Parts: sequence; C-alpha cells; structure tokens
Amino acid sequence: MKRQSVKQHRRRPPLSRQKGTETVEFAISAVLLFTILFGIIEFSVALYDKATLTNASREGARTGILFRPDPRDTASEDAMIEQVIRNYAEQYLISLGGPAEMTIDIVRPNGGTLQAGDDLIVTVDYPYQFLLLPSFVGTLGGILELSATTTMRAE
Repeated sequence: MKRQSVKQHRRRPPLSRQKGTETVEFAISAVLLFTILFGIIEFSVALYDKATLTNASREGARTGILFRPDPRDTASEDAMIEQVIRNYAEQYLISLGGPAEMTIDIVRPNGGTLQAGDDLIVTVDYPYQFLLLPSFVGTLGGILELSATTTMRAE
C-alpha cells in the first residue's frame, strides 16, 4: 500500500472557465479610467476659460483707462470696453455651445467719467457649461460660475 502524501494538491479550474475574465476586468476598470481622463480634460478646459476671462477683463480695463471718445461720456466708453471683452472672449474662449453668454460689470468708484488716478473695475462673469460630463457633475447643475475682476488706474 502506497502512502499518500500529507499535502494534497489543489486542482486549478480548467482554463475554459477563465475565458473572458480579462474582458470583464477591462470593462470595469475602463469606465473608471475614462471618467478620470474626461474629468481631467473637462477641468483643463474650465481652467483655460478662466484664464481667458481674466485676460479679457484686463483687455477691457486697459481699453477703459486709455480710450477717450470725443465727446466724453461713460456710455460710449462702456460700450467700447464691452466690445473689446466680447471680441477677446469670442476669439479665445472655448465654448462649444455657441457664443459666450457673459455678464460684464464696469464700475467707476467716483461714479463719473474717469480722471487721471481714478480706478476702473471691470468684472466678467461667465457660466461655464461642462462639455463632456454635464450629468456627472450633478452637484453643480452642470454649470460652473467663472468670474474675473480687474482693477486699473486711469492714466
């Protein structure tokens, strides 16, 4: 009589039972990987748009402290500032939903026309709509409010 070894060998499941496991594992991990990838792209575009709004508000404020229409009135100065901001945003802003709907606020602390040494405050608000993951970012309602404010002193 032969003695059986104390160690019993475990039997591996046949290879036919393991077919397709790589596909299932990839499907599970791919969802997470693609969500992270598209999230990185989405927030990169949002940061780029934030930088663009900052530059647009700077361009508008710079125009506001230098532009002097004849005769001087705040309405024509404000119109020129808004036009410069909209032109800059239209050229550089990434907005796949058509033209950018922004709110532009121009404040002169003394309330009247600018004199040398007066401040001009230009604020641009832009509701950034998520391009790739609008339903995924449900807590924000699919919209992220971006804002840029620039203060410059008139020359």
